[in-house]
Amino acid sequence: MSTRTAVITGASSGIGAATARRLAAAGFRVVLAARRKDRVEALAAELTEAGHEAEAYVLDVTDRAAVESFAAGLDRCDVLVNNAGGAIGTETVATADPADWRAMYEVNVVGVLQVTQALLPALTASGDGTIVVLSSTAGHVAYEGGGGYVAAKHGAHAIAATLRLELCGEPVRVIEIAPGMVRTDEFAVNRYRGDEARAAAVYEGVAEPLTADDVADTVEWAVTRPSHVNIDMMVIRPRAQAAQHKVHRER
Repeated sequence: MSTRTAVITGASSGIGAATARRLAAAGFRVVLAARRKDRVEALAAELTEAGHEAEAYVLDVTDRAAVESFAAGLDRCDVLVNNAGGAIGTETVATADPADWRAMYEVNVVGVLQVTQALLPALTASGDGTIVVLSSTAGHVAYEGGGGYVAAKHGAHAIAATLRLELCGEPVRVIEIAPGMVRTDEFAVNRYRGDEARAAAVYEGVAEPLTADDVADTVEWAVTRPSHVNIDMMVIRPRAQAAQHKVHRER
């Protein structure tokens, strides 16, 4: 029997890279898909050197033709981790640039849709498939300055919830992981358009925000439960964050 294969999108950094490392160590053959060729190939080389099975693919999940070509080239898919996503800006609804909202919707919603559609036949054919959608607590609770990202992650949440209904009776589980405050090297910096000082302020005074590996740990746990066990949705926050708007900061 071939090694079970896990496809991870947005695998070049952050939660995606941490998830790839976790699943590779758990015995999966990992297929790493991301836009940045150098980063994703370096990770595949790292994992291969460590004795794991890893393959790198350059992929933009918003490109329908590229996604279909990518899926056609895979011999199997047992687990799909829809991790590619991100936030742009913190403008109010009144002042936001619609182009930023479109960009967030394309990667966080349409990207998840396209990759899932392309790989669903293989996931079903595996006889024991698992789809993971990395959403966010933003997909469940709105907050000021987060309108575009909130809307996009609500969309990702809706895909997971709808898929779970539509695939009932099929050999495919649908899992949603919704992280709260996670400190990674790039998320906040990208959101603040490269302003590292503003990005750092997001975590100021928070003793221990979640790490990418904390989230990857929950992904690994969820996908390695017995086949009949479905973790419908898991919200994961640091202890310092009681809710979207309630964060303890040490002064």
